Amino acid sequence: MTVQVIRDADLTPFNTLRLPARAAALARPHTMDQLATLLTGRDPRLPLQILGEGSNLVLRGDLPGLTLIPALDGMTCVREDGRHVWVAAGAGVRWDDLVAWTVARGWQGLENLSLIPGNAGAAPFQNIGAYGVELSQVLEQVTAMAVDTGVVHHFSASECDFAYRDSRFKSADRGRYVITGIELRLNRQAACNVEYGPLKAVFANQPPEAITPAAVRERVIAVRQSKLPDPSVLPNAGSFFKNPVVSDAQHTALSTRFPDLVAFPQPAGAKLAAGWLIEQAGWKGRRLGPVGMHSEQALVLVNHGGATSADVLALAAAVRDSVRTMFGVELEQEPILLP
Repeated sequence: MTVQVIRDADLTPFNTLRLPARAAALARPHTMDQLATLLTGRDPRLPLQILGEGSNLVLRGDLPGLTLIPALDGMTCVREDGRHVWVAAGAGVRWDDLVAWTVARGWQGLENLSLIPGNAGAAPFQNIGAYGVELSQVLEQVTAMAVDTGVVHHFSASECDFAYRDSRFKSADRGRYVITGIELRLNRQAACNVEYGPLKAVFANQPPEAITPAAVRERVIAVRQSKLPDPSVLPNAGSFFKNPVVSDAQHTALSTRFPDLVAFPQPAGAKLAAGWLIEQAGWKGRRLGPVGMHSEQALVLVNHGGATSADVLALAAAVRDSVRTMFGVELEQEPILLP
């Protein structure tokens, strides 16, 4: 079955900031054969862009060449033993659908990552994380297709070069592969991580048998919904800046100046809460034209309506400047820029 290629496609529905842009050609392959045909049959002189749900993306303008949104579906348990289950999911599976599916079966490992927007294929690209857990901790392997040859490769977790919100697919090998699926190793027995902030407060006095994946997922969803706007209601790209990591010396100096500084120890230095820095710099709930930082979570940049990429980048630059001036800390943008 051939895949439809749409010419001059509207990309507004495919980026959660709802920025206006169009794709010269857009295709949504549902099978590996369809994807291979599109890759090997395209004009290599023209650009190729890969999108998911567009939840971690700033579209600066129209996309020339071919734009692909992999729609490979399916979730299955591929093998299991007495302690673990191995779960495979296609790149087009909605991430939270995968989390809900595993939690409903009592499998532990993804509950802290509940309600993160995006598709399964984007999860290793970004090494998604939340509430003390990162994808790299449960990922077994990534399946990806080489853009230039259509050959399928399998990358173990150690071969993905994972780092904080980073991987080989985002950095060294960006543009070389299309992620088509992931395999995860989950636990049969609950071993939930509830040491992070709002989870620790809720579960501190709970007996171990009450700390189940379902209970943790329920709490994570409640916390996220209380702080983060629904992109379908108020367009946004989630956390707009990474939490910066500073040296021990800088952390000590900042803690002296700002006793309420929110920070988390790291093997070397400390990770600062970017949302706290932005709020202290006066940007929580503040607007700059049609965009602003959210009133409940200063880390989230929102589109109040009619924004362009220029509006978004101007606000991001203003926030970075304020934080740099006040704290001497450089914020790094989390969403990728295209083109």
